[in-house]
Amino acid sequence: MTDRRRTDGASLFATGAIALAAVALVATFAVAARAGSDASATSQGSAGGQVIDLDDGAVADPDVDPVALMQSSATAMSEVTSVEFRIEREGAPVFIDQFQEIALDELRGQFSVPTRAQAELTVTVSGNLPTRIGAVAIDSEVWISNPVTGDFETLPAGYDIDPSRFFDPEDGWQPLIANLSDVELVGIDDRGGERYHVRGIAGADDVRDITVDLVRDQDVPVDFWIHPSTSLVTAAEFTTSIDGADSQWTLELDRYGDSFTIEPPENVRG
Repeated sequence: MTDRRRTDGASLFATGAIALAAVALVATFAVAARAGSDASATSQGSAGGQVIDLDDGAVADPDVDPVALMQSSATAMSEVTSVEFRIEREGAPVFIDQFQEIALDELRGQFSVPTRAQAELTVTVSGNLPTRIGAVAIDSEVWISNPVTGDFETLPAGYDIDPSRFFDPEDGWQPLIANLSDVELVGIDDRGGERYHVRGIAGADDVRDITVDLVRDQDVPVDFWIHPSTSLVTAAEFTTSIDGADSQWTLELDRYGDSFTIEPPENVRG
């Protein structure tokens, strides 16, 4: 019984570590922190808490320069301070625990710079048991929910998970966008309104940084959908390969600039 408890505990904390990493990973698609950004208990969002209207009827220019567009997008993303996100994964399972028992299926949540995040992960345990795990990260504090009791537990010391590193201007998602190679305009799609559909190759080093070292030594083609008037990313799709098996990822971003209340959970088990 003791060994079983130790295994369950190790699995839970490993799940929590990667759950936080997943929260930070998804958030890197959305924002890159600006130097000197202020944190508050209730995120005020960008532009003084003004929600950015992504359904404003903006018209895309078919003659846009895709390289200039992505540079503009990198700048726009660096100025965002809050966003709601959803990521879905299909194909080969991506395990988020060291025992390869817990596979990530979907993640939904909110993020506010510099280091406030909350999310719910939908996972499959042992190949056939769906369940949900909650994660909250505020500054250096991280809490994860026990999938059995629902109570939150503090992530113990020893896990090198720092969400702020994903927003470093030198190592976060912003430079990945700015450093894309082979950038091309695929077309103009209707995806909640007119969107530029742009494709580029993300370099291996940038991919490693924004996937928390889960994906290494490979360049990854990424498709972006860009809002015409704001240059904000509203969706992204990409495929990763781990141990020769492909996983397809779809990311949707919305509610830029909204105010999200991200507080420490109340039901924390000591």
